[in-house]
Amino acid sequence: MTSRVPVAVHAGDPLLRAGVTALLRPRPEVEVLGPDEQQRAQVSLVVVDRVDDEAVLLLRRLQRTPTTRTGLVVGEFGQNALRITIECGVAAVLRRAEADQDRVVGLITALVRGEGVLPGDVLSSLLDHVGRLQRGSADAGFNLSTLTAREVEVLRLISEGFDTGEIAVKMSYSERTVKNILHEVTTRLQLRNRAHAVGHVMRQGLI
Repeated sequence: MTSRVPVAVHAGDPLLRAGVTALLRPRPEVEVLGPDEQQRAQVSLVVVDRVDDEAVLLLRRLQRTPTTRTGLVVGEFGQNALRITIECGVAAVLRRAEADQDRVVGLITALVRGEGVLPGDVLSSLLDHVGRLQRGSADAGFNLSTLTAREVEVLRLISEGFDTGEIAVKMSYSERTVKNILHEVTTRLQLRNRAHAVGHVMRQGLI
């Protein structure tokens, strides 16, 4: 039998946390951890109404735990929220209106498999945004052919939801090397962050 995924639930209020806990407890795929057990979590599930300052502080705190992958169930979610959550290391997002038991469990198991999850309309909006950035870069003489094989591989792994520590292990590099590669790519491509770099390479069909 496959072992259950230890999940720490972080919610905007106690009532919401109780509701999500009750939703997940019957499922054999997951083990909902108590507040004093959260250091065992493989997945941190954050459930909030919106990505406000308090939610960002929580996501940044969770980002400092490299052994745990973070998923977000959120009420209001737009393009700016997507940028923030990517920067906070969130690998999967589900809207609360769509968050039935099967979809929440599916998000958790996707995170354990190292996969990323985004609502379809948000992904489409992101790609449209990236396309506009790409066209602007092309007008300025931008050329993606300068990317090295290892730069493309790092961006591919980021697009799949891996953080810098996990990428370092997979590629047998130090974490500092991975961060240097990302810095070099975003600087050379004149992009503000790694999400923009991933989007550019996706549009070119390299990942």
